[in-house]
Amino acid sequence: MKEERKNFGSKLGVIMAAAGSAVGLGNVWRFPTEVGRNGGAAFILVYLLCVLLIGAPLMLSEFVVGRSTHANPIKAYSKLAPGSWWRVVGVEGVVVAFLILSFYVIVSGWTLYYTVQSFAGALMESRDYKAFFSDFTGDAWMPVLYGIMLMLLVHVVIVRGVQNGIEKFSKVMMPLLLAIIMVLAACSFRLPGFGQGMAYLLKPDFSKITTDVLLSAMGQAFFSLSLAMGCLCAYASYFDSGTRLQRTVFSVSVIDTLVAVMSGFIIFPAVFSVQGLQPNEGAGLVFITLPSVFNMVFGGAPFLGYLFSGMFYMLLLLAALTSAMSLHEPVTAYLHESFGLTRHKAATLVSLSCMSLGVVCSLSCGIWSGYTIFGLTFFDFLDFLTAKIIMPVGGLLICIFVGWVLDRKLVRDEVTNGGKAHTCLFPIYMFLIRYVVPIAICVIFFNELLR
Repeated sequence: MKEERKNFGSKLGVIMAAAGSAVGLGNVWRFPTEVGRNGGAAFILVYLLCVLLIGAPLMLSEFVVGRSTHANPIKAYSKLAPGSWWRVVGVEGVVVAFLILSFYVIVSGWTLYYTVQSFAGALMESRDYKAFFSDFTGDAWMPVLYGIMLMLLVHVVIVRGVQNGIEKFSKVMMPLLLAIIMVLAACSFRLPGFGQGMAYLLKPDFSKITTDVLLSAMGQAFFSLSLAMGCLCAYASYFDSGTRLQRTVFSVSVIDTLVAVMSGFIIFPAVFSVQGLQPNEGAGLVFITLPSVFNMVFGGAPFLGYLFSGMFYMLLLLAALTSAMSLHEPVTAYLHESFGLTRHKAATLVSLSCMSLGVVCSLSCGIWSGYTIFGLTFFDFLDFLTAKIIMPVGGLLICIFVGWVLDRKLVRDEVTNGGKAHTCLFPIYMFLIRYVVPIAICVIFFNELLR
C-alpha cells in the first residue's frame, strides 16, 4: 500500500526545516574562514549583496520547482518537462546530495567527537592541537565510529517522515542552535579581544574589496544556502499551497546570514584574545586554532572553558545535523516514490550506502591517503567534484529551466501565490534569474576551476 505524501504541518515548521537545510558547517566553519581570508567587514558587505542578488533568486527557483510538483527532484523535472532531458537537473540534485552526504557525515562526525571531548574536558588540557586533530582524523576507526553515530541520528529523523521527523526535530534543533549562538556571542563580550574582533567584523576597509574577494563572496553565498543540492527542491515539495514562497526565502536567508555573522562574533573575539594569532588561519581555524584559544583564554577557569568549548562544538553539531537531514531527504524521497520502497527501507538503503562510501572517505584521510584520483585523496576528490563542478552546473541549469523554459504563468503563480504576494518583485526576480544569476554562476565556476 502506498504511503500518503504529507506536507509540513505549520508555517514555523516550513521555515525551521528550510533554514535547517541552509544552515550548516558552511555557516559556522567556512564563513568565518572566508571572512578571515578576505579582509573582514568588507567581505561581509559583498557577501550580503550576493545573497540578495544571487542566493535568494536561486533558492526561490528551487522552491518553485518543488512546490509546483509536490514530488522528489527527479520526478519534479519529469512532470514539468515530460519526455525531455531536463530531468537530468533533478538527477544532478539527487546525485550531488548523495555524494555530499557521504563525506559530510564524516566531517559531521568530527563535530560530534569534539563536542564529547569538550564536555569531557579533554580540549582544556594543554596539548598539540594540530597533532590531536591529525591523530583523530588519521585513525582507521574512530572517525568512522563517530560518523556512524551521526548517521544513526539522521536516520532516525528521516525514517519518522516529514511531520513527525524533519519538521518536529527542526522545530527543536533550530531554536536550540539559535539560542546557543546568542549565548556564545554574549559570552564573547567578556573576551579580551572583543573590541578588535568587532572592529574587524563591523568596520569595512573598502580598499580590501578586490576581484578575489568578490568571487569568494559569490561562492560563499552560493554554497552557504545549500543551493543546487536537491535539498531545497525536496523540502519545497512538502510546502502546501498557502506557503508564501517569497516570505520563506526571506526568512531562510535572514536566519542563514544571521548564523554566519554571529559565528564571526564568537570566533574572531576569541582569536584576537590570543597574541600572535591571525584571523586568516584558514580551514584549521575550528578544529586546531580554536581549541588552543579556548585553553589559553579559559585556562584559569576550567569549568567555563568546558562550557564555552562544549557549547561551541554543540553548535557545530546541530548545524551539521540539520544539513545532513536535508541531504538525506531528496535521495530517500526518490527511492521511496519511484521504486515503491517503504520510507523505512528507502532511508535504510541511503544510510547504509552513504556510510559505506563515507568509510572510504574517512580512510582516505588516513591509511589510504596514498591512493589518489587526479592527485586528490578520495575525500578531496568528492569535495572538488561536487562543489566545483556538479553544483555550479546544476545551479546554471536551474536558472535556465525556470527563467527560460518553464511556463512564465506557472512561475508567476508560484512566486506570487496566485497574485496574493508582492507581484511588483516578480519582474525583478525574472531579470535576476535569467541574466544576473547565470552570469555569476559561470564566473564562480571558471574561477574555481582555474585556481
